[in-house]
Amino acid sequence: MSIEDLESVALAMVAPGKGIIAIDESTNTIRKRFEAVGIENTEENRRAYRELLLTTPGLNEHISGAILYDETIRQSTRDGVPFTQIMKKAGIIPGIKVDKGPQPLAGFPGDVVTEGLDGLRERLQEYAKLGAQFAKWRAVINISEDNPSSTAIEANCHVLARYAALCQEAGIVPMVEPEVIMDGDHSIEVSYEVHEAVLRSLFNALYEQNVMLEGTILKVSMVIPGKDCDEQVDVEEVAEATVRVLKSTVPAALPGIVFLSGGQTDEQSTAHLNAMNRIGPHPWPLSFSYGRAMQQAALKLWAKDMKANYAEAQKTVHARARDNGLAALGQWNG
Repeated sequence: MSIEDLESVALAMVAPGKGIIAIDESTNTIRKRFEAVGIENTEENRRAYRELLLTTPGLNEHISGAILYDETIRQSTRDGVPFTQIMKKAGIIPGIKVDKGPQPLAGFPGDVVTEGLDGLRERLQEYAKLGAQFAKWRAVINISEDNPSSTAIEANCHVLARYAALCQEAGIVPMVEPEVIMDGDHSIEVSYEVHEAVLRSLFNALYEQNVMLEGTILKVSMVIPGKDCDEQVDVEEVAEATVRVLKSTVPAALPGIVFLSGGQTDEQSTAHLNAMNRIGPHPWPLSFSYGRAMQQAALKLWAKDMKANYAEAQKTVHARARDNGLAALGQWNG
């Protein structure tokens, strides 16, 4: 894929009123979500659930791409059509999660670093053949009295940049995701400071690794207080703080920014995105890449009766996609 092709895919991922659905849960993560609603975690149930999501009628009206897991990108519908073919026919760009998850950062208690660079070049080449046009790598930044250390920030941003360079070498658009975790009792001011430090480090690392920003997408958390903080704030304050930190750290050359929901409720994640876009215009589109906030209501409904509630669950997925698509335009009215 040429430089122009990478840029074209990146721009398509953040097309007006569209965002990304994340269905890249590992087998262990989806087991927890299935168990919470009484579904057995079998390969067939995982396949059937992801078929439900990807074949939702009208999904492409508000969804530009989907992040898949290694198992999912190899799966097909019950009629034997590969998921990637279904997606491309609908104009939904296939993406793939490629990191191997966070591990403790030796010497720095409480900090973690994401692993998975070993063998990544070969895996990216295979995923490209399977139809992936973008990839995702998540770094985890914890906040406590002692965390994050500057070493943890630099280590994770360096790995994100190395991953991004390998993606572009393989003709795949990298989605770089430094997630500042909501767990803890930190204030919105502390969240802002950590986001600022992380994003400055990230774009410095991307520059050092010769990553082309025009062919890169940022997936980022919102500037929000820790969920145990005594001082929670209103929607407008989250929106203003998040936009402010992005404008002070993110180059305008980036094609777009998508947000993760990161433990927010469905309505919170939509309301915050909507408020940010009403503040605009911004140097880049602000959209969404939600997982649980896109799926949870549909999963609960489907779990009650997989056959009888199938169509209704898909309507719920479409409704969440529509709401977030409107929020990406600043046109959601609650």
